[in-house]
Amino acid sequence: MQNFHQHNKIFAGNLYPEQKCGKIRLTKSKPVLFFYFEKENRIMILAIDIGNTTVALGGIRDGRVCFVARMDTVRTRTAAEYRAEMDKIFAHRRHPERLMRFEGAVLTSVVPQITGALAECARHYTGKKPVIVSPEIRTGLTMGVPDPHAVGKDRLVDAAYAAANFPLPVITVDLGTATTFNVVDENRVFRGGVICPGLSTGLRALGERCAQLPQVRLSSPKAAIGVNTESCMLSGSVLGTAVLLDGITQRIEEELGRPATLVVTGGLAKYVTPLCRHPLTYDPELLLKGLALLYQMNAPQPHYAAGGRRRNPNNNFRRGRRPRSQRRERREEKNKNG
Repeated sequence: MQNFHQHNKIFAGNLYPEQKCGKIRLTKSKPVLFFYFEKENRIMILAIDIGNTTVALGGIRDGRVCFVARMDTVRTRTAAEYRAEMDKIFAHRRHPERLMRFEGAVLTSVVPQITGALAECARHYTGKKPVIVSPEIRTGLTMGVPDPHAVGKDRLVDAAYAAANFPLPVITVDLGTATTFNVVDENRVFRGGVICPGLSTGLRALGERCAQLPQVRLSSPKAAIGVNTESCMLSGSVLGTAVLLDGITQRIEEELGRPATLVVTGGLAKYVTPLCRHPLTYDPELLLKGLALLYQMNAPQPHYAAGGRRRNPNNNFRRGRRPRSQRRERREEKNKNG
């Protein structure tokens, strides 16, 4: 149990500073399955990121991430099974009597087999059709690649948020199952990027394909020169990924002809970023913030008539009451006319 509490302390301190996320609930099942917050009963946006390994659920209010929860990505699950899992997550709260409320949902997916099931879940919790990320929605970017539909939707989200919030040109790097680079130039044109095997993917492949190499637990190596098998593998994988980031970024800057802002995200970035030499910004919530941005840009807005008045269902102006003095004059005139 002591190791469990230490894990939560490290995880929360690195990814979600205490002053930002509030209290953290510790459970004996899976470490850091769910964060809960003092004011999470207020209306939020439900952001869903369907990745190859996990499905991330985020509650976002006023551009801030209020909670994060994760489920395993299971391609054979139905909408009802995912909804049951989400019900458990949303019920795992400090004040069960205060229901979570979502004004709408936004969804990005790199697993087409379950996109429809999670979209159905989003509609169940919000009563609205979710905004699904695609090249057709408003992103603030001009797509400068031959086939925009071939670009991973998560890459599009990262690039859109970085272009709106960081100096251009900007390079985003997401360290997940795959390591992906995205490039947006000074004119907000999405120029493309780079895709590499992910850090954990490479380590797992070494353990599975090489008979004498063990499975290694991820951590940041203390030196480039390893003194045993485990430290050699960590140096090659983690330090190698840091060198990859520095080297690829330098090559991209040469092609752009100017320095670029580097923004790094992803669950494995905390092991790599301390070893990078290129100046960078580490934002673990980049994708969820990007989803909230795209929701605000694309969600249907309430329609108002001129002057800020709401229209009624028949699209006619609602007739407000006249001032009391006018109503009295109107009654007196009506009485005179009989």
